[in-house]
Amino acid sequence: MNQTTGERAADASGTSRILLTGATGYVGGRLLGALEEKGFRVRCLVRQPEFLRPRVAASTEVVRGDVLDRPGLSLALRDVKVAYYLIHSMGAGASFEEKDRLGAQNFAGAAKAAGVERIIYLGGLGDETQPLSPHLRSRQEVGHILRQSGVPVLEFRASIVIGSGSLSFEMIRSLVERLPVMITPRWVSMPAQPIAIEDLISYLTEALDLPAAECRTYEIGGADRVSYAEIMRTYARLRGMRLRMIPVPALTPFLSSLWLGLITPLYARIGRTLIESIVHSTVVRDETALRMFSVHPMGIEDAIRHALANEDKQFAATRWSDALSSSGEVRSWGGVRFGTRLVDSRTATAAASPAAAFRVIERIGGDTGWYAWNWLWHVRGFMDLLVGGIGMRRGRPDPEHLRVGDTVDFWRVEALERSRLLRLAAEMKVPGRAWLEFEVTGDDASSTIRQTALFDPVGLLGLAYWYALYPVHQLVFGGMLRQIVLRAGGEDPRVAGKV
Repeated sequence: MNQTTGERAADASGTSRILLTGATGYVGGRLLGALEEKGFRVRCLVRQPEFLRPRVAASTEVVRGDVLDRPGLSLALRDVKVAYYLIHSMGAGASFEEKDRLGAQNFAGAAKAAGVERIIYLGGLGDETQPLSPHLRSRQEVGHILRQSGVPVLEFRASIVIGSGSLSFEMIRSLVERLPVMITPRWVSMPAQPIAIEDLISYLTEALDLPAAECRTYEIGGADRVSYAEIMRTYARLRGMRLRMIPVPALTPFLSSLWLGLITPLYARIGRTLIESIVHSTVVRDETALRMFSVHPMGIEDAIRHALANEDKQFAATRWSDALSSSGEVRSWGGVRFGTRLVDSRTATAAASPAAAFRVIERIGGDTGWYAWNWLWHVRGFMDLLVGGIGMRRGRPDPEHLRVGDTVDFWRVEALERSRLLRLAAEMKVPGRAWLEFEVTGDDASSTIRQTALFDPVGLLGLAYWYALYPVHQLVFGGMLRQIVLRAGGEDPRVAGKV
């Protein structure tokens, strides 16, 4: 007799856990919330647990690990009956296929050895009998590798995901909002079957209830088959906007990716990978999933309405750009010898409590801006885009509050102690490592704010970079601190000291 989700949730209160990989990603983050809400005991495997721990329920366990490191997987899979595999290396550069292959092999072998009873995997739609992009080909290869382990694998293959903060929705939204007259390449006429994030999460959670004998590959999509042009027109209509498209067949995926890097939040490498995938038809050819699951997928108009409801509130539970790999590369500094850390620190006194001063600091970036010389920050972001970086377009998930792991334009929150400390780690391309830190101390009547920029240069290029920008830093960081003091209610915005 099949267990229901509620019965499985009751079982989950015992010793076994559900292992979730990819919990810091867009889909994984949404799925984590859904599993916690249903009462499941979840264990998340992540490379940097400190970014995720503040976001999870008390019953959720967060462990450090990497599917590219086989020895570390055994502990993560202990007492696990069901494992979600939501990992792919879209931003890992030319080596992403090999990394996907190795990660799947490691995970499959470790899952078999640990006695895992089911792997649930999210792959991509595409006719495997036809030539596919490297990205889609790799997604489907991962499914084959997982099945070779002998562990039952339930694989979903989906088209693009529509939801507040999803990569595809961010691309569509930005194109329509910023380009009322659009030069369009051939890929905008390619048919797709976009699925709402809510429906995708329903499929992923219902997969826990399916009998082991029914673990196979299921193609899933929304209710409508539409072209990307139709998706953009639907978005424009729902926003009350007019949109005109001028087809240009000669616009290649490479040129399109550069164009997306300038117009949308996507940086060039991610844009090219996405376009190489969507030049293929991604529609459901086997509708078995509609019979096997209780999900009734919504159409494109409802999917966009749901996404817009969250966008209009400036809220998204997870966003593609918040994923820890969203900078396009996993930075590993092991074995690199850094020179002396360079420090630029200054303090100022504000006639406000530490809590009031910190509220101003916590709102920094995104729509609020950087308080002084904001146009220079955007110039720096544009320069980052030109060299393949992420630029300034990621913004921040919430205009008022931050959490460890949140993105703030081209920074990421590395440490946060409310009313006392905020440390941002740079994710723009720089010849070294960079941080921007704010420390607040004081009493109810006044507070001292210390602002510190730190840089670990790599070689002569790193040193040259620091000293070339040093005059600009004095202007920008000094102006920023003065404005923070003014906004916090301080009477004397002058910088009190500099180290």
